[in-house]
Amino acid sequence: MITTSIHTGLPSSADHRDTSLRAAAAKLEAAFLAEMLKSAGLGESRDAFGGGAGEDQFSSFLVQAQAEKMVEAGGIGLAEALFESLKERSHETG
Repeated sequence: MITTSIHTGLPSSADHRDTSLRAAAAKLEAAFLAEMLKSAGLGESRDAFGGGAGEDQFSSFLVQAQAEKMVEAGGIGLAEALFESLKERSHETG
């Protein structure tokens, strides 16, 4: 028996859910990396020739942007592990 399926080009709800889960996992990894970068001292003001109050106010944005770029470049693998765990959990409840 031959079965055919019509491909409409629209993403299925499972694809949309996987995309949402992957985005959430990437955000979690970026937040984790940002905290690790802050703990490592990235974004702290320098004593000499620092940027002053402006640098202090905007350093968290720089650290967050650097963490997001790290995730885009492959990160440390945390996002993929989180995605797989979230996907498994969503299949159990859904």
